[in-house]
Amino acid sequence: MRRTGPTNIVIRKLVEELRRVARENGARAWFRVAEELERPRRARRVVNLSRINRYARENEMVVVPGVVLGSGFIDKKVTVVALRASRTALRRLREAGCTFMTLKEALKVNPKASNVRIIG
Repeated sequence: MRRTGPTNIVIRKLVEELRRVARENGARAWFRVAEELERPRRARRVVNLSRINRYARENEMVVVPGVVLGSGFIDKKVTVVALRASRTALRRLREAGCTFMTLKEALKVNPKASNVRIIG
């Protein structure tokens, strides 16, 4: 059986852009995120806020190549970057003073992937 990758055109374009930016800037983290997004949807990462709080450092960019859910709490000021997030997660991030970005926005803000931690 031939592997086809994601059928969602938005995800396909995002993977292409991640690879392009990674090549141009020598950012291996964006290559890794692109590889994770090419996996089947049922195998993508699902991360709760409690895990982000446990492993992230203050003022760090935390990348989740999947979905962020709102279980747990967060007390560190971090920038969370993900494919998408639940309403509860967005609300709790806002209450904690954290910022949330999509992967496309993060590519523009941090193309060299400096100070990035991939969690999942």
